[in-house]
Amino acid sequence: MDTTVNPIQRHGAALWGAVFAMSLCVAMLIASEFMPVSLLTPMAEGLGASAGQTGQAISISGLFAVIASLLVTTVAGRMDRKSVMLAITGMMLASLVLVAIAPDFTTLIVGRALLGVCVGGFWALAAAVIIRLVPEGNVPRALAVMYGGQAIAAAFAAPVGSYLGGILGWREVFWALTPIVALNLAWLAVALPSLPAEGRQSFAALVLLLRRRYFARGLVSATLTWGSAFTMFTYLRPFLEQITQVDVAQLSALLLALGCAGFIGTWAAGKFIGPGIAPLLKLPALVMGGCTVGLIVLGGSMAATGVLLVVWGAMNTAMSVIWMTWMSRNVADAPEAAGSLMVAGIQTAIMLGAVLGGALLEAWSIEATFTGSVLLALGALALIGSGRGLLKP
Repeated sequence: MDTTVNPIQRHGAALWGAVFAMSLCVAMLIASEFMPVSLLTPMAEGLGASAGQTGQAISISGLFAVIASLLVTTVAGRMDRKSVMLAITGMMLASLVLVAIAPDFTTLIVGRALLGVCVGGFWALAAAVIIRLVPEGNVPRALAVMYGGQAIAAAFAAPVGSYLGGILGWREVFWALTPIVALNLAWLAVALPSLPAEGRQSFAALVLLLRRRYFARGLVSATLTWGSAFTMFTYLRPFLEQITQVDVAQLSALLLALGCAGFIGTWAAGKFIGPGIAPLLKLPALVMGGCTVGLIVLGGSMAATGVLLVVWGAMNTAMSVIWMTWMSRNVADAPEAAGSLMVAGIQTAIMLGAVLGGALLEAWSIEATFTGSVLLALGALALIGSGRGLLKP
C-alpha cells in the first residue's frame, strides 16, 4: 500500500484513537437508526398518527441508505476520506435535531432521510477506512473495536431509549444524543489523519459482480433474512404492549435482555465459524423465524417471551458475522463492490421490513405482521437450501 496516501503505516498504534472514534460513530449511528423502534408508540402519539404509519415514515432512512451505499464511492470517490467521514457525522447531528423538533411527518421524513444517507455512506466506507488506520497485523483487532460500538448500541440503545422516553419524552431522548454526536465529530476531526482517495468505484463493477449467480443468490438470501428480522423487530414494541401486555419497565428489561444476548451471539459466531460456512447460512432465518413463530404462539407469557427474545437477539448479531464471513471468503477479489451491494441489500431489507410490517399491522393485526416475518424467513430458507449454491465455484 502506498505510504504517500496511507500515513498510518508510519504511525501505527498512534492512530488507535481514530479507531475508537470510529467505534463511537458506529454506536451513534446504530442508536440513531434504531432508537425509534423502542419509541414507536409515543412517537406515533406525539405526531398524531398510528404505529403503522409512523413505522413506515421511519423506514425512509432505509431507502436513502440504499441510495447512499451505491453512490458514495462514486460521488465522493476522489474526496479525502476524512472529509467524507466528518460530513457524515455532521449530517447525523443535523438529522437528530430535525427528528427531535419534528412537528409533523414531513420534518420527520427529512430527518430520517438525512440519517439514511449517513448510514449508507458510513458502512460502505467504514471497513476500508479502518484498514487504512492501523498496520496490517492489527486490522482484525481494529475491526473488532469498531463493531464493538455496534454491539454496545444494540444492547443498550433500545432499553435506555424506552426507559428515558417513558420518563422524559421521546423528543428528549433524541436531544440527549446530540451532544454525544457533537463530541464524536470533534474527536474524529482531531484523531483521523488525512486519507486521500485510493481509487474510484464504478457502477460497472457492481453490475459485473451481480452477474455472478452465486453472489446474486446469496445477496437476495441475505436481504430476505434481514427483511424477516426487521419486519418483526420494527414492530416489537406494539407486540409486547398488545400481546405480552408489558409496562415500560418490563419493556425496557426485555429489550435489554435481547440486546445483551447479542454479545453472546457475536462471541459464539466468531469462535465457532470454521472453514465450512455453507451450512451456517440458513441458521439466522431458521432460528429467528422459529422464535417469531414461538412469539405468535406463546407471546402472552412473559417468561416464554423473554427466552425467545434472548435466543432471537443472540442470532441477530451472529447473523452479521455469518453473512459477512461468507462475503469475505467468496468475493475477496471485489471487496468494495461487494460491500456496497451488501449494505444496499441490508438497508433494503430494513426498509422492506418496516413497510411490509406496517402495512400488515394497518390492514390486519400485529400477529399478521409477525406472520409476514415468518414468510420472509421461509423464502430465505428455500433460496439458501444447503448453502452450497451460494459458494464461489
